[in-house]
Amino acid sequence: MSHGLNPPQREAVQYMDGPCLVLAGAGSGKTRVITQKIADLIEKHGYDARNIAALTFTNKAAREMQERVAKLLAEPRQAKQLTVSTFHSLGVKILRQEAQALGLKDRFSIMASDDCFSLVQDLAFTTDKQVIRGIQNQISLWKNAMIDPERALREATSQDDDSAARIYRSYVATLAAYQAVDFDDLIRLPVELFRHNEAVRDKWQRRLRYLLVDEYQDTNTCQYELVKLLVTGIGKKPMFTAVGDDDQAIYAWRGATIENLKTLQVDFPDLRIIKLEQNYRSTTRILQAANAVIGNNPKLFEKSLWSEHGLGDPIKVLSMHDDEAEAETIAMLLSAHKFERRANFSDYAILYRGNHQARVIEQALRRERIPYTISGGQSFFDRAEIKDIIAYLRLIANEDDDPAFIRAITTPKRGVGQATLEVLGEFAGQWQCSLFAAAMKGGLEAKLNERQLRPLREFCEFINRIEAHAHREGHAGELLDQMLEAIDYEAHLYDNGDDRAAQNKWQNVLDFTQWLKTKGSGGRDGDEDHRSLLDLTQMVALMTMLDGKDEELDAVRMSTLHASKGLEYPHVFLVGVEEGILPHKGDEDEPVEKLAARIEEERRLMYVGITRAQRSLHVSWCKRRKRAGTTINCDPSRFIKEMRLNEGDAVPKESEVLSPQQRLANLKALLAQPRPEGKEN
Repeated sequence: MSHGLNPPQREAVQYMDGPCLVLAGAGSGKTRVITQKIADLIEKHGYDARNIAALTFTNKAAREMQERVAKLLAEPRQAKQLTVSTFHSLGVKILRQEAQALGLKDRFSIMASDDCFSLVQDLAFTTDKQVIRGIQNQISLWKNAMIDPERALREATSQDDDSAARIYRSYVATLAAYQAVDFDDLIRLPVELFRHNEAVRDKWQRRLRYLLVDEYQDTNTCQYELVKLLVTGIGKKPMFTAVGDDDQAIYAWRGATIENLKTLQVDFPDLRIIKLEQNYRSTTRILQAANAVIGNNPKLFEKSLWSEHGLGDPIKVLSMHDDEAEAETIAMLLSAHKFERRANFSDYAILYRGNHQARVIEQALRRERIPYTISGGQSFFDRAEIKDIIAYLRLIANEDDDPAFIRAITTPKRGVGQATLEVLGEFAGQWQCSLFAAAMKGGLEAKLNERQLRPLREFCEFINRIEAHAHREGHAGELLDQMLEAIDYEAHLYDNGDDRAAQNKWQNVLDFTQWLKTKGSGGRDGDEDHRSLLDLTQMVALMTMLDGKDEELDAVRMSTLHASKGLEYPHVFLVGVEEGILPHKGDEDEPVEKLAARIEEERRLMYVGITRAQRSLHVSWCKRRKRAGTTINCDPSRFIKEMRLNEGDAVPKESEVLSPQQRLANLKALLAQPRPEGKEN
């Protein structure tokens, strides 16, 4: 079964005597190791596919893993019985089945990020988006670090911390009142449950007998705690394989901690550590530069990537006059490079540290008529029209979901204004119930007149009628059509925008509902069967937070360095490699230890950028750059020097970089030449 693997890969696949940590360098075939190990667990070690779980960080990675396992198995259908999912999807699965043990209704709501934003805004009594996002982020970090509101209050060292902790306490209470959970709760609540309920924990340990964790270096405290609780028990040998790379740990800002790699050795003293250092992606020159840069960081584990792909093209470092010249030159270079190599646009990626760098590059690509896509752009699920429909679905799934109630009852407009909602909110507060329950309560007649009350109750009765059918199997498509017709959503779009925009939005709604219908009718046997509207609603709520639709286009991929991790491209342009951008400019007053840790993380980000490239790499920096309306002088990033490029590598001076006119002349000359056979693979 394990043919075609190199010796360390084979060792990682075959090791079955206890906990195992696979340190997988960039491009070293980690997914192959995980998928092959899953296949071996089933076919060589007698594991039932239902008892194996593989956890990753995106739906896309989970789908790819499941598809690859299916190809390796003698009976591909067994792959469908595996739990291959994100941490958060596993959390939803646990919460759905154990809701009662946590005091949740079966139909708890999963609050979207913008609903949580609105909740924090109400609790903080401010409209300052930066302040609200800061508090929201702090609450997320507290939850991921398993810090409850009372501890956050005790440990507050400033007035801002104290204020945020008090808002956190109210936020937690409000979610509980809504019978709702946020994204971080999907892992935090199962951890709390397993810590305090031995019977439930034992049930899940028996269900998931072998655990594999992808991208282990990206786990936060809470995720590591979930892993530990699933694999450790009295008289139980911990059976798991964690796969990760300490050199690609770039998510400290969202709570991930590289300490989890150190802790693993402490918590599991018999941990087997296996290193994958052969890179199957990049040329030797690219790997030498990557190794040289990352060599400046203190090492948790010594490793050095190597490749059999040959020396490869020299790495080009381009010094530019300003960001407009950088963008223009890259567009011209890319266009010429593509023509010379007979490559596709999709073979190219332009990577940058922050989204603010994208605009000027986009303009240059448009001028050159170069097609491009932007990673991390607006998700299909982030569109207002899709959120409107999802609000209705969330309300049908859980009538106590107040944010969904507010969005649905006001879209389309049905005579329920802000004044009515404020009265309803006060009434709900007095009775400690949801807005929906308050609307149907006796006594509201004394607070609202007939003109205000009638549309409220008509709306609630309409939701109740749909909800009565929603739990039935196989009715998802029919119900969706009835709901869209009843709310007259198409007319609402045309009433509130020009015809073209309305047409596009309505088409998006039709695409979305068609996709939901397909999911509803395409379920499979078992507890993953997505047939009812309620199941579909929870699945959609989770998908909106993880990732949206993928589009495969022949286009240049523009992406932040963070969003590029896990991907690879034949040709990479790494732009804006300057002090203050990469490494990112931190707080001027930050303590020395924090500065050192930040620079180390930025260096890992540079390493990630370099190792995305398979065959060619261009690195550029600007002498001057526009920032916040002013032009500032810039210095090349320290990381360029750390790449230790050899004399043989071409490092053109600014005077050697071709002007657009010269580049055009060269292109014309190339066009006049006879075309070589074939095209680059």
